[in-house]
Amino acid sequence: MTSIALKNAEYLGVHNDIVALLERGRRAVARSVNALMTGTYWQIGRRIVEFEQGGQNRAAYGQALLGRLSADLTGQFGRGFGVDNLELMRLFYQTYPFETISESLIRKSASKGERSKSESVIRNLDPETVAAAFPLSWTHYIHLMRRTRSVEERAFYEAEALRGGWSVRQLDRQISSQFHTRAMLSKNKRAMVEKGSKVLPADLVTPEEAIKDPYVLEFLNLKDEYSGISVRGRTGSPTRRLLA
Repeated sequence: MTSIALKNAEYLGVHNDIVALLERGRRAVARSVNALMTGTYWQIGRRIVEFEQGGQNRAAYGQALLGRLSADLTGQFGRGFGVDNLELMRLFYQTYPFETISESLIRKSASKGERSKSESVIRNLDPETVAAAFPLSWTHYIHLMRRTRSVEERAFYEAEALRGGWSVRQLDRQISSQFHTRAMLSKNKRAMVEKGSKVLPADLVTPEEAIKDPYVLEFLNLKDEYSGISVRGRTGSPTRRLLA
């Protein structure tokens, strides 16, 4: 093969364009998988809650269900379906029940002539449609459910994360710094929010890190590569390490 000298500037232009395309593509893949995963987990949580409500002794009924589901789903689909993860899916549906997302889902799924609000409409929706109600990633919602202490606090962080495009790292940092409390005590709340929402270098997530989110790897039954920040419960004990 004949060696041809390439002009450095021209080569760098092509190289940088391809790098940008790959990074955008990887980010899009990570967002797509996360969206489908979140929609699927909401539906799983709904089915668990509905099944539990049919039992007379709900606590015992629920634990028996989760234990059996965990064993069977792990055997069929691999990791990611431990009892603790199934409990998260149940909590996700309980935190964001049908009533809280029905309006946006109906607008996106029902025809113009039929704006039915019955649960039968939602029951038949696919994960892609359900995911439209949850623009943040699954790991964002885990932080919001586990680390906030009230509906108001959770709504604040959820709105700001969406408005500011926060990564999970930035959301984790803001919750740890009690950003909500400081903003509510400030005389100029909006100025406080704008100042505190600035992205720090440590908040940034590369496309490679985003696609290696342990929850995504589990959902796809791929090999783990744990690295990143910890999701902590309200007690502060680390429960899982995250990348995105």
